[in-house]
Amino acid sequence: MESKSLLLKKYNVPVPRYTSYPTVPLWANDLDQDKWNKLVRLAYEDFGDSEGITLYIHLPYCESLCTYCGCNKRITKNHTVETSYIETVIKEWQAYLAVLEKSPKLAGIHLGGGTPTFFSPESLNLMISSILETSVLMKNAELSFEGHPNNTTRAHLQTLFDLGFRRVSYGIQDFDIDVQKAIHRIQPFERVKEATETAREIGYNSINFDLIYGLPMQTSDTIKDTFEKVSLLKPDRIAYYSYAHLPTAFPAQKSFEKNLPLETEKRALYEKGKEILASMGYKEVGMDHFALSNDPLYQAKNKKTLHRNFMGYTTSPSKILIGLGNSAISDVYYGYRQNAKDIDTYKKQTHDGLIDVKKAHSMSNEDVNIRNLILELICNQVVAWDFSFYCKLGKTNLNKLNTFQKEGLLKFNTTGLRILPAGLPFLRNICNVFDKRMQENEVKLFGFSKAI
Repeated sequence: MESKSLLLKKYNVPVPRYTSYPTVPLWANDLDQDKWNKLVRLAYEDFGDSEGITLYIHLPYCESLCTYCGCNKRITKNHTVETSYIETVIKEWQAYLAVLEKSPKLAGIHLGGGTPTFFSPESLNLMISSILETSVLMKNAELSFEGHPNNTTRAHLQTLFDLGFRRVSYGIQDFDIDVQKAIHRIQPFERVKEATETAREIGYNSINFDLIYGLPMQTSDTIKDTFEKVSLLKPDRIAYYSYAHLPTAFPAQKSFEKNLPLETEKRALYEKGKEILASMGYKEVGMDHFALSNDPLYQAKNKKTLHRNFMGYTTSPSKILIGLGNSAISDVYYGYRQNAKDIDTYKKQTHDGLIDVKKAHSMSNEDVNIRNLILELICNQVVAWDFSFYCKLGKTNLNKLNTFQKEGLLKFNTTGLRILPAGLPFLRNICNVFDKRMQENEVKLFGFSKAI
């Protein structure tokens, strides 16, 4: 059996994060506007009444550039941009209402970005109120938003709480000042503490911290210090993401390239953080995610009801995710589509009454089956299959699985597969074995981040 360091080096290759299957670069782009509308209606007829719709709203503006960031954003201090963008999001929602021809049930709303709290409380209130007035909020609906600790005010928190939001996710990344300087995101611990305590005081019952390992200047000591500070605030959930270094796509990342940890050093940072999290009482939920034992996310993991979509792990069973805003992705089970990334293009298309389907995909039966298999692996690390599926895996894929098995990363046979604890760091690599679209295109690199 190869050593852990050799395995890390071997499998630290670009592979998808599998928030969807097929992954976005391999979509067939085979939908027009009418076909997309039909898929939306079909999905709502099949799942809408029982599961509702989850909305993701992309709010792209930020006042300053965090150089590590790989999100779709626009940097500006001009807050007059808020009005026209909010109006466009509302208009896009109205277009979906026309497609559905009814007031839909909502299972949840999530505000992401960019920086959602770039927008004023008044702008956010207008947008969310317009959506809630035209829909039916389900009993256990979850409303959440991503907040920057530096500009999430009491007014933001109170306004969104009054609208039904109960979970806030703060982007922390790292508390070390040298790391913060390197990634151009200075936020003192005192400000994070204030934002966290204010949320709890108002009544938020779920606080999430986003942290990143593999950033420039990080060491075992800085990670330890960051988690010691996290322990003082004890968020309910922690996402501990691997830094994705893609300087070709995000040139600002070149500014600190020489200060990045090596592959084995980067994984050691994760293992150190994971060890500290366990000592603090956090349970591993899935790839990069941890939660306290009484948190619904961890409970869903134990009950095997955990789900994953473009927003990450979720307790919502909803098979319909509608994305509003530029670059937002929609997943209606039978197909995917992504809005135009450019803000001005998105605005024009929306106000012209068009839905951009240049980037879209209609799911085949085979796509659905493979997606379900990959979701099972990512959420539960185990999957069952019948003998006919096993026979269709083919010699190449069976050889890959045999290699993983010899390396002690998984167990498999004619009835299914189980990922072993040693295989968790290589979850994306294992899922990649079943990525038929990638294999058929014979393309290995699509600008994906590395697996480890």
